[in-house]
Amino acid sequence: MYKFSYYREPDENKVIEFMKEQSFAMVIGMGSKFPAASQLPLEVTQENGKTWLTSHLMRNTDHHKAFEKNNHVLAIFSSPHAFIDANWYKKKAKASTVNYMAVHAQGIIHFLDEAGTRKTIEQITDKHIGKNTEASYDNLPEDYIQQNIKAIIGFRIEVTQLDHVFKLSQNYDAEDRASIVAQLEKRKEPGDLFIAHHMKKQL
Repeated sequence: MYKFSYYREPDENKVIEFMKEQSFAMVIGMGSKFPAASQLPLEVTQENGKTWLTSHLMRNTDHHKAFEKNNHVLAIFSSPHAFIDANWYKKKAKASTVNYMAVHAQGIIHFLDEAGTRKTIEQITDKHIGKNTEASYDNLPEDYIQQNIKAIIGFRIEVTQLDHVFKLSQNYDAEDRASIVAQLEKRKEPGDLFIAHHMKKQL
């Protein structure tokens, strides 16, 4: 991860907000030979000065087994990216690059009992579906829940360290940044408008 001060956001609340917005994150642990990973929807909360990541996963997968053996995990929250063409700068003889935003959250994973797992599933379902639809958690038959709950386990990750890089051309002057934004908005490739939006906040 780039450790340059100009790529860092001084307001930690904005880093947490980014994590909440990009909450379908990659959770990585150490397997027997290679790292094991899975993309999971994470609920990001703060309690008593600590940041927690809550979700659930399928039992007996490679990542579940890895997390059981070693409870130190890494969650990566990442944004869409945008390729920055050096032709957009005033001085063209510079390297092109990629702008993106990412947060690395290191922490300790704690697995939940069945009651905690059910609560986690209910919270995530309610967040994305709501309480007043046929597919809402409250409308799921109990026998269906019982049939599936044994294959799922909930967890909470206690975040012990947060690192981030919000690489948005902060090392260029306002004129070059404005040019980049205009070109991204014109090009409209995947990720361009996302990055342009966040760059405009700094102009």
